[in-house]
Amino acid sequence: MIKSFEIEESNLSPNFIGSWIIDNSLCNELVVYFENNQANHGQGAAGPNASINLDAKNRIDLRISPKEINLSKNKVLKMYFDNLFECYKDFCDEWPYLKKIARNLNIPGFNIGKYETGQHYQAIHCERVGIGTLHRLFAFMTYLNNVEEGGTTYFDNYNLEIQPKKGLTLIWPAEWTHTHRGNKVIKGNKYMITGHLCFSIDET
Repeated sequence: MIKSFEIEESNLSPNFIGSWIIDNSLCNELVVYFENNQANHGQGAAGPNASINLDAKNRIDLRISPKEINLSKNKVLKMYFDNLFECYKDFCDEWPYLKKIARNLNIPGFNIGKYETGQHYQAIHCERVGIGTLHRLFAFMTYLNNVEEGGTTYFDNYNLEIQPKKGLTLIWPAEWTHTHRGNKVIKGNKYMITGHLCFSIDET
């Protein structure tokens, strides 16, 4: 007969969610970049190859490919990722084992998104959900503005609710341990940039 067994509890209870604040002026530039590229906006889908489901995810996305980062017209994207990698280096200093297994991460396509009042990403989800997403190691997100009311990110396994704050940047594991949702924006808009830090295909 199988019985559950309680191991000794540790005094440490990390949630492995890193957090930093980046420059507000960079956030402003990214919002302007989003609004200046409305011709490329699209309704965001809840996951790779997923169909549009507004009950699960209701957000407008500007999808950007990695090859666009270094275009001269996209200097703001290069500046953002320079900041993000500084955050990641700090994350590795906190968890040094990452320096052994995750030295050459890359970024596939990513999104700058906007939620208007009443919109949300209500579906509880994680970032690694099958064979097609096994290469994802971490998710990243930066809030690009302060949200007047609502719009929090809720990590249900940790009962952790994070209020959007301009410049607040998060990095967290892609695994099922970090399921989360984006709660409905009650007042105002919510801008953010989000994507994944992934193992390179040729990495062994």
